Order: sequence, then structure tokens, then C-alpha cells
Amino acid sequence: MRRLLLAWAFVGGSVPAQTAPTVGTVEPRAYGWQLGDVVVRQVFIDATEDFTLDADSLPRPGRVGSAFELRRIDVDSTRSASARQHRLRLEYQVFLSPQAVRTLELPPLTLRFAINGRSQDVRVDAWPVTVAPLVPVDVSPRRGLGDLQPDTPPPAIDTSATQVRLWACAGAAALLGLALLHLHVGLPWLARRQRPFEAAWRALRRLPAADAAARRRAAFEQLHGALNRSADAALFEGGVDDFVAARPAFAPLRNELHQFFERSRAEFFTAAAPADDSWPWLRDLCRRARDAERAG
Repeated sequence: MRRLLLAWAFVGGSVPAQTAPTVGTVEPRAYGWQLGDVVVRQVFIDATEDFTLDADSLPRPGRVGSAFELRRIDVDSTRSASARQHRLRLEYQVFLSPQAVRTLELPPLTLRFAINGRSQDVRVDAWPVTVAPLVPVDVSPRRGLGDLQPDTPPPAIDTSATQVRLWACAGAAALLGLALLHLHVGLPWLARRQRPFEAAWRALRRLPAADAAARRRAAFEQLHGALNRSADAALFEGGVDDFVAARPAFAPLRNELHQFFERSRAEFFTAAAPADDSWPWLRDLCRRARDAERAG
């Protein structure tokens, strides 16, 4: 809608020879506005060349009362043969949400023009604007429209890709854990079971006690085999000192190892049986050799 306003007033005298500025507006609709809406008002002023618009009379952006805020004002002037037209575009935003439909007013404007050292004011009237509430005061009690609304269920998220990544990470962690377990537990356990005196000790513990002579001979054989595997060669009594020198952990057993070879010679290469039963001594020697093997 466009309406024309003719308004003039002189400050400090009259200007008889000039025609007063002519004002026209393009107003927004007067209904259907709500909180946050942007309302645009346009003002057109036609004046002769003698009239100069005073920029200080233009409104400044900012709050206008409690209902509107002037967000922006654009001024454009065009010149013709003997006249000049000023176009103002004012952009307001609604900052009021009433509880019921309410009619407000865009503020009036008073623009000042200078002519021949004097000033003349031109007034642009206020414009009504009807603002409606966002929601009615009394909401219908029907299901879904009451005061307390049920929680909205969270949206479903596709987690299949995340689950695949988690399972892949879990599998990699399990493999790494098994590798560490094998490295720090499995390998030492296997290596310990494969040590010569460790194997001989297990074999001695399984020997039957029914035949003392056979058990004693089997113990000598197990200890000979353990000594040979530890020395990586057939070990005889003359090589005991070199064996102990290469394996300092067996140094406390030097005399027992010499005695072992003496008893073994008597066991296997004399016709008469040994006067004493060497089984407890052999068993103790094997245990001590196992401990020395572990320490080494």
C-alpha cells in the first residue's frame, strides 16, 4: 500500500517561493506478525534541489521501545532535472511475544530539511502492526497438547560401522595379548621344560620304587644324559672342571660332580653292587643341579 503525506513546518520563518517536500510510503501489512519477524517500511521523499536532507535527523539502528528493534536503515538519493528523491528503507524486527493478539505501532519519523539557512521538518506518521502470540494461552487438553509433553525418543543411529571397528580392535588386542602371553609365559615355560636337568628331575620323580637297583641305575643314566646335553658333548670326569668353568652356576657342585662319576663307575663297571643306596643322594644332586641350571 502506498499513501502520500503532505507535511511541512518551518523553524524560524517561512519559505514562500519553494514547494514543500512530498512524502510517500510503502507500508508493510498490518497483521500476521510474530516474535522474530522482520518488518520492512519504505519512505519516499520528493523535494526540489533547494531542500537538503539533514542526516542527523535520520533514525539510528537500535531498540525502539520494548517491541521493535531497528536493525538497518538504507538511504538512497536520486536526482532529476529540478528535483531530488530520497528513498529510505527501514528494517525492523519484532521483539515482543504477547499473550494475546496486540496492535503495536511502528514509530513515526521526523525528517529535517535545510533550505536557505533555515530548516523544515517533514513528518511520517506511525504505522499499526498487529503481533500475534507464538502459542495460545490455553492449550487444548487433548493428548499430545497438554502442559507436560512426553520425551521425544532419541533418533536411532547406525552403529554397525562402529561395531565392526570395535570388533576389529578387540581382535587385534586379543592377538597382541596372546603374543605377549606366549612371549613372557609360554616361551619361558617351554624353555624351562626343555632344560636338561629340569627334564631329568621330572624323570626321576616318575621312577618306580619297586626295584631299588633299577631305579638307581635309571637315575645315573638320567643325570649322565643331562650332563651331556648341558655340555653339548659326552662329559667324563676329566671334563668336570672345564664344565664348571664354563657354567659358574654349577661351581658349588664341583665336588659332587666328581663324586657322581666315581659312583657311576662303581655302579656300571664293578661286579659287586655298591655298599650304600645312592638313590637319595642322586635325587638331591639332580634337584640341586636343576636349581643351578635355573640360576644360570
